[in-house]
Amino acid sequence: MLAIGIDPGKSGALAVMYLDEDRSVIRIKLVPFEEQAYRDALLCCKDEKVVCLVEKVGAMPGQGVVSMFNFGRNLGLIEGMLMALNLPYQLVPPQTWKKEFSLSSDKQMSIDVCKRLFPNINLLATPRSRKESDGLAEALLMAEYARRRM
Repeated sequence: MLAIGIDPGKSGALAVMYLDEDRSVIRIKLVPFEEQAYRDALLCCKDEKVVCLVEKVGAMPGQGVVSMFNFGRNLGLIEGMLMALNLPYQLVPPQTWKKEFSLSSDKQMSIDVCKRLFPNINLLATPRSRKESDGLAEALLMAEYARRRM
């Protein structure tokens, strides 16, 4: 079984948890946002039993038109991939899954909680990154929420 969490934002990510029969985590795969990388990761999930959560977010006050358009494009691209591969998914508001981990909108808090739950996971988006990715952390936390609740 697989638990997948997807943060569709510009610095978003996809997290796949490979689970055994008792829903214990066997392996984790993290993928920073990039169309081909998402397509490849989701293609590997095609014939598996999957629980997938995609963060359901909307426009924020002060957000520019271009950035909102790009965000909508990313979300549509992700939903299209999931539908094309016939992978079931649910859109979950951030307030719902963040409540599970007592998180606010503070991205650093998400990174800290993720590191506490998964101390051996590397949250750097690339080998050259110096700052840990909140997108990777939040995608992994959504996958963990799916594992616990779905």
